[in-house]
Amino acid sequence: MVKIGNIELPDFPLLLAPMEDVSDPPFRALCKENGADIVYTEFISSEGLIRDAAKSVMKLDIYEKERPVGIQIFGANLDSMLKTVEIVEKSNPDIIDINFGCPVKKVVSKGAGAGILKDIDLMVSLTEAMVKHTNLPITVKTRLGWDHDSIRIVEVAERLQDVGCKAISIHGRTRAQMYKGDADWKPIADVKNNQRMHIPVFGNGDITSPEKAMEMRDSYGLDGAMIGRASIGYPWFFNEVKHYFKTGKHLAKPTIAQRVEMARRHLQMAIDWKGPVLGVFETRRHYTNYFKGIPHFKEYRMKMVTSDDAKDVFAAFDEVEAKFGNMIIPEYE
Repeated sequence: MVKIGNIELPDFPLLLAPMEDVSDPPFRALCKENGADIVYTEFISSEGLIRDAAKSVMKLDIYEKERPVGIQIFGANLDSMLKTVEIVEKSNPDIIDINFGCPVKKVVSKGAGAGILKDIDLMVSLTEAMVKHTNLPITVKTRLGWDHDSIRIVEVAERLQDVGCKAISIHGRTRAQMYKGDADWKPIADVKNNQRMHIPVFGNGDITSPEKAMEMRDSYGLDGAMIGRASIGYPWFFNEVKHYFKTGKHLAKPTIAQRVEMARRHLQMAIDWKGPVLGVFETRRHYTNYFKGIPHFKEYRMKMVTSDDAKDVFAAFDEVEAKFGNMIIPEYE
């Protein structure tokens, strides 16, 4: 069993990564239904919450069916982060996660996200202050380091643990790498193998198949996997990993009819939550993966991603289902 504070999780839990404009309530609900053990919100700006910015406040919406759910925040100013903790507590999440890993320039330029990897002392002091400011478990998501020459993740993880961090998720790239090259899980294993570490250590980056998840568990000995890009437009991924762990065999891929039904539900839930404009717009990024592998799909995809009217998108779903019926898409990377 893996524990984050008092939250009990199964062996080698699967976590839905916090992803901007992806990990919203509709998508989190679908991932939860399909095997995710913990889901995280999109990352939320501490400054945005303090200013009561509508988009930041909306990201605080969580629902009982998601639990355990973590709200992820980012920032580099102590006062702002402590005020944010107080705001976040009112949404009653199970976990507050600090983003010390986002590599995007507009975040890093403010010293937040992966930008704080240039100032480990600040990273540790912010974490300690937040731990002391709430009774909720504080966890951290970060990267190996700022660049290859500044990787100190074993020391950093131990220091974060020592000030009260209850779990750490580590993406196996530096900020300098962004999302290029291969993720390196060995330094994450070094964190786990540190004799002084006793909090869960989760791996993130390049978990694109059940086999890769098993490698992270069995060859690297990590406590769980945080799944990001492999789940976009494919919430079945979590159950596929669990089925492979249990049986050593691949779960049958969803039929086109099942994919269409999931896409329909996703779009309708997004419209119900965000309204007809944002609901249609922000679901577009999922369609490539929902229907990946269908031959000559471009015509239908263009209808899905260029229409501003939900009726047209639903009609495109109907066309795909009618034409491709019970076809099963072969396995893909």
